[in-house]
Amino acid sequence: MAREGRFGPYVTEILPEPAADAAAAAQGVKKRQKAAGPKPRTGSLLRSMDLQTVTLEDALRLLSLPRVVGVDPASGEEITAQNGRYGPYLKRGNDSRSLVTEDQIFTITLDEALKIYAEPKRRGRQSASAPPLRELGTDPASGKPMVIKDGRFGPYVTDGETNASLRKGDDVASITDERAAELLADRRARGPAKRPARKAARKVPAKKAAKRD
Repeated sequence: MAREGRFGPYVTEILPEPAADAAAAAQGVKKRQKAAGPKPRTGSLLRSMDLQTVTLEDALRLLSLPRVVGVDPASGEEITAQNGRYGPYLKRGNDSRSLVTEDQIFTITLDEALKIYAEPKRRGRQSASAPPLRELGTDPASGKPMVIKDGRFGPYVTDGETNASLRKGDDVASITDERAAELLADRRARGPAKRPARKAARKVPAKKAAKRD
């Protein structure tokens, strides 16, 4: 079953009701409190999926996550591919690494995962100097080359001046120059992000010195 949740659309499995409870419900008998049973599996929809068109095959793939990619021969830790709130990623123990596309969740091999972990993890400002995920054509408005980069909240397109996040249905591997330029134009039309105004510091009047007799 596909539903809309607090953190976006997701799929969940419907577990069969125990026969005893079903019979009691049919007879109008109040169910007794029982021990918690198995919880239904859930999985967030990928950005390229739509709640209205998701198929049974899509749902089963999502419910199968996290996917075990393999075991790191050096550490003996299991590496899994997962779909997170901020996009696809790999997880090995407490170490996670972002993936470029959602398809990699289902296709990445152990060798490819080990190569990703062999690279130094970029943090903070280092991520700004990371190579782009993909290079595109020239933006017709600014005349500057467009690239897709991986940001804190997912992939985005930039011409060096304007940044625009990829939206639901946009894929890093297949987005066109026209679509990228459209996202940048829409971002420019909305203007710069407004920052909350800082409150002026309240001045405390200086105390007057006491007069001496």
